Amino acid sequence: MFDFRTPLVGAFLLGGLAVPASAADLYEPVIEPQPVVEYREVSTGNWYIRGDVDYTKLKYRGGDYTVVETVSNCCGDIVAARLVEGNAINGKLKESFSIGGGIGYKINDYFRTDLTLDYQTKSKFRGTTTGCGGFCVSQDSSDVTALSLLANAYVDLGTWHKFTPYVGGGIGGAHVKWGDLRNTSCSLDGVCDATLTHDGHSEWRFAYAAMAGVSYAFTSNLALDVGYQYKRIAEGRMFGGDNAVGGPYTGHGRDEGLDFHSVKAGLRYSFGGSAVAQSASYEPAPVYK
Repeated sequence: MFDFRTPLVGAFLLGGLAVPASAADLYEPVIEPQPVVEYREVSTGNWYIRGDVDYTKLKYRGGDYTVVETVSNCCGDIVAARLVEGNAINGKLKESFSIGGGIGYKINDYFRTDLTLDYQTKSKFRGTTTGCGGFCVSQDSSDVTALSLLANAYVDLGTWHKFTPYVGGGIGGAHVKWGDLRNTSCSLDGVCDATLTHDGHSEWRFAYAAMAGVSYAFTSNLALDVGYQYKRIAEGRMFGGDNAVGGPYTGHGRDEGLDFHSVKAGLRYSFGGSAVAQSASYEPAPVYK
C-alpha cells in the first residue's frame, strides 16, 4: 500500500527551507559607504619670541676716498689746497659672529612675521688704496660692526614629521660703525710715509635681507630654527673728512656697501593664541551595481 505520508513530509521540509531563504533575500540591508572625516589642529594666531646666533662671512664691495692736499706757509697758514678724487679703496673683511633676538606673530599655519634686532661683532678690515695718480699705494687697516633692525615676513611651506621648511624676506636699517682707519702710504720705489689715522664714521643705512631654512618642533611651543640669511647694507661713509692725524692733508672715504652671508641657528618659543578643530570631508568612491 502506498504511504502518502512520505511525500507530505518531504514537501513540508522543502517549504521550511525555502521560506527563510526568501526572507533573507527580502530583508538583507544595503550598506552605504559613509564620508571620511578627519580632524587636525589649525592655529588661529599666536605670538612668539626668538633668539639667534650666527656665523657670518662679510664681503666689502669696494670704496673710494677724497683727499684735500694743503700747502702751508712758514706761519702755519694754509695758502693752497688741491682736491684729489677717485682714489680706490680695495680690501677684505674677516668673518665674525652675531647675536640677536626678536618678537613675532604667527598668523596661521603658513604665514608669520617678526621684528628682529641683531648685533654683528667686530670684523677686521685689511686693504690697500691707490692714489697719487697711480704712483703710490697704502696699506690700510680698520674694523666694522653693525646693528641691524629688520621687519621680516615668512612663508612656512608645510610640516612633515615636525620639520617645517620656510622662505622669507626682510627690510629695515643697519647702524654701521667703522673704526679708525690707519694707512701707511708708500711710493713705487719703496719709500713709505708715516702712518696716518682717519676717524671712523658711523651712521644708519638702508638694509634688506632674504632667508631660507627649516624649523623642528620639539614641543607645541618650542622650535629649533636653522637657516641661511643674505643681508645687504647700502653704501655710506667709511671714515671722517677732517681729521687725518699726523698728516699734511684731510679727506674722507666711502664704502660701496656690505654683504653678509650668514648661517643662523636659534630657538623660537610660542605663547598665547588658540587652536580650533577643522574637519576635512572626502567624497566616497562611486559604487557600481
